[in-house]
Amino acid sequence: MLLSAFLVAWGAEAAQFLISQGLALAILAWLQTLPEFAVEAVIAWDAGRDPERAHLAIANLTGAIRLLLGLGWPMIYFVFAFFGRRQGDPPLPPIRLQPEHAVEVVGLVPPLLYFIVIVWKQSISWIDAVVLLLLYVAYLLVLLRHPPQSVENLDDASRVSQWAYRQRGWRRTAAIGALFGGGGFLLYVTAHPFLESMLAVAATLGISQFVLVQWVAPFLSEFPEKVSAFLWARRVTHAPMALMNMVSSNINQWTILAAMIPLVFGYSHYQHTGTWADFHFDTAQRAEIILTLLQTGLGLVVLANMKFDWFDAAALFALWLVQFLVPHLRLAVSIVYALWIGTLLVGFVIRRKPLLAARYFWQSVTQKRTAGTT
Repeated sequence: MLLSAFLVAWGAEAAQFLISQGLALAILAWLQTLPEFAVEAVIAWDAGRDPERAHLAIANLTGAIRLLLGLGWPMIYFVFAFFGRRQGDPPLPPIRLQPEHAVEVVGLVPPLLYFIVIVWKQSISWIDAVVLLLLYVAYLLVLLRHPPQSVENLDDASRVSQWAYRQRGWRRTAAIGALFGGGGFLLYVTAHPFLESMLAVAATLGISQFVLVQWVAPFLSEFPEKVSAFLWARRVTHAPMALMNMVSSNINQWTILAAMIPLVFGYSHYQHTGTWADFHFDTAQRAEIILTLLQTGLGLVVLANMKFDWFDAAALFALWLVQFLVPHLRLAVSIVYALWIGTLLVGFVIRRKPLLAARYFWQSVTQKRTAGTT
């Protein structure tokens, strides 16, 4: 599973110098989470046959998002701050995003707003899946307005990616395709055994399947993504790219990963019973989604000023750690997330601080649109 994720990541790193920078980063993030998509698909398919396993689909979705934001974002900052300090930078400097990164930040808004509707009706239908997929397509179309990534940054990529890109002519395409194909094949043959092995371990050790699927599976499937992002954060100047790699993953989790659940579940249910069914979730699972929504919403508001500092990182990590170690405090953590969001929003209004993410996003869209019409 890990090897397959590394292979597709190497292929994406090589391919990002051939297409627009923002789009390449989105594709890279999507490919890096392919193992997570595969596990989710297996869970949703089994849930269509056995509805008692449906709660595991929500566990994997919410756990993956919360793990990436509560552990991944803070660790990127701490790696950045540590190596920045060693290189003579001021202690605990913030990660300052580039104006073009506003697309990723603002890209979190539409799926989060639409998920409020999903939470209200406590189900995800194929119509919801189509809406979420369209939101992701719209996000990619905006990213297409950015120029390709400079080849000067090729030295920052892994050796395998450098080798693949530096091939001549058709060999470059073949090398990159081989990385994608090899990773995809390994992913196909290991996804289902991976999930069943985890569940067997849970039964042997007496660990809740929900907890195992919510935390262990996402950690393993997202591990290669965290490795590549931390390597970027270590270079200090590439820390914004590392953080945006994580944000891009959060966007495709809230759109593509979430959309896949009702589609796979509905088709599986049709195959086993002859009727299509929407994916319904209960009150406990709704609470999990609300907690995840609030955490992501907080991350969005934190990045609205286009920087990520030590307090943001430490607080996000502390709140994630509390909900991980003391599950019965998740309601309290949800309240803290909501209060923090409200406090930041009030602060923006009172101090009349500009929402830089919204401003840069609008400038990016209008500038590209103007350039395309002249």
